Amino acid sequence: MFHTDRGKEFDNHLIDEVLDTFGIQRSLSMKGCPYDNAVAETTFKAMKTEFINQYNFQSIDHLNIELFDYVNWYNNVRPHGALNYLTPREYKEIFYKNCPILC
Repeated sequence: MFHTDRGKEFDNHLIDEVLDTFGIQRSLSMKGCPYDNAVAETTFKAMKTEFINQYNFQSIDHLNIELFDYVNWYNNVRPHGALNYLTPREYKEIFYKNCPILC
């Protein structure tokens, strides 16, 4: 996944060709909505500092196992300051418990 804002430096055919060559999906922030880009950047920064920089992966299988464990920890154990120090799972459970039918 390659995430960027909608800046012109990322709107070119060379980057498109590289992404296509390696089968990488593009993720763009929504037009006029910088908030989603901030969320993506924060998530990627946490992933790099808490996960990627802590390992020297020996194989794709090793990466997959450790990534599975990290995502489980990130969603179910790690408290998030932006979620009032709840885990994403806890936050989601509270949200759906308290939201109207159409949520």
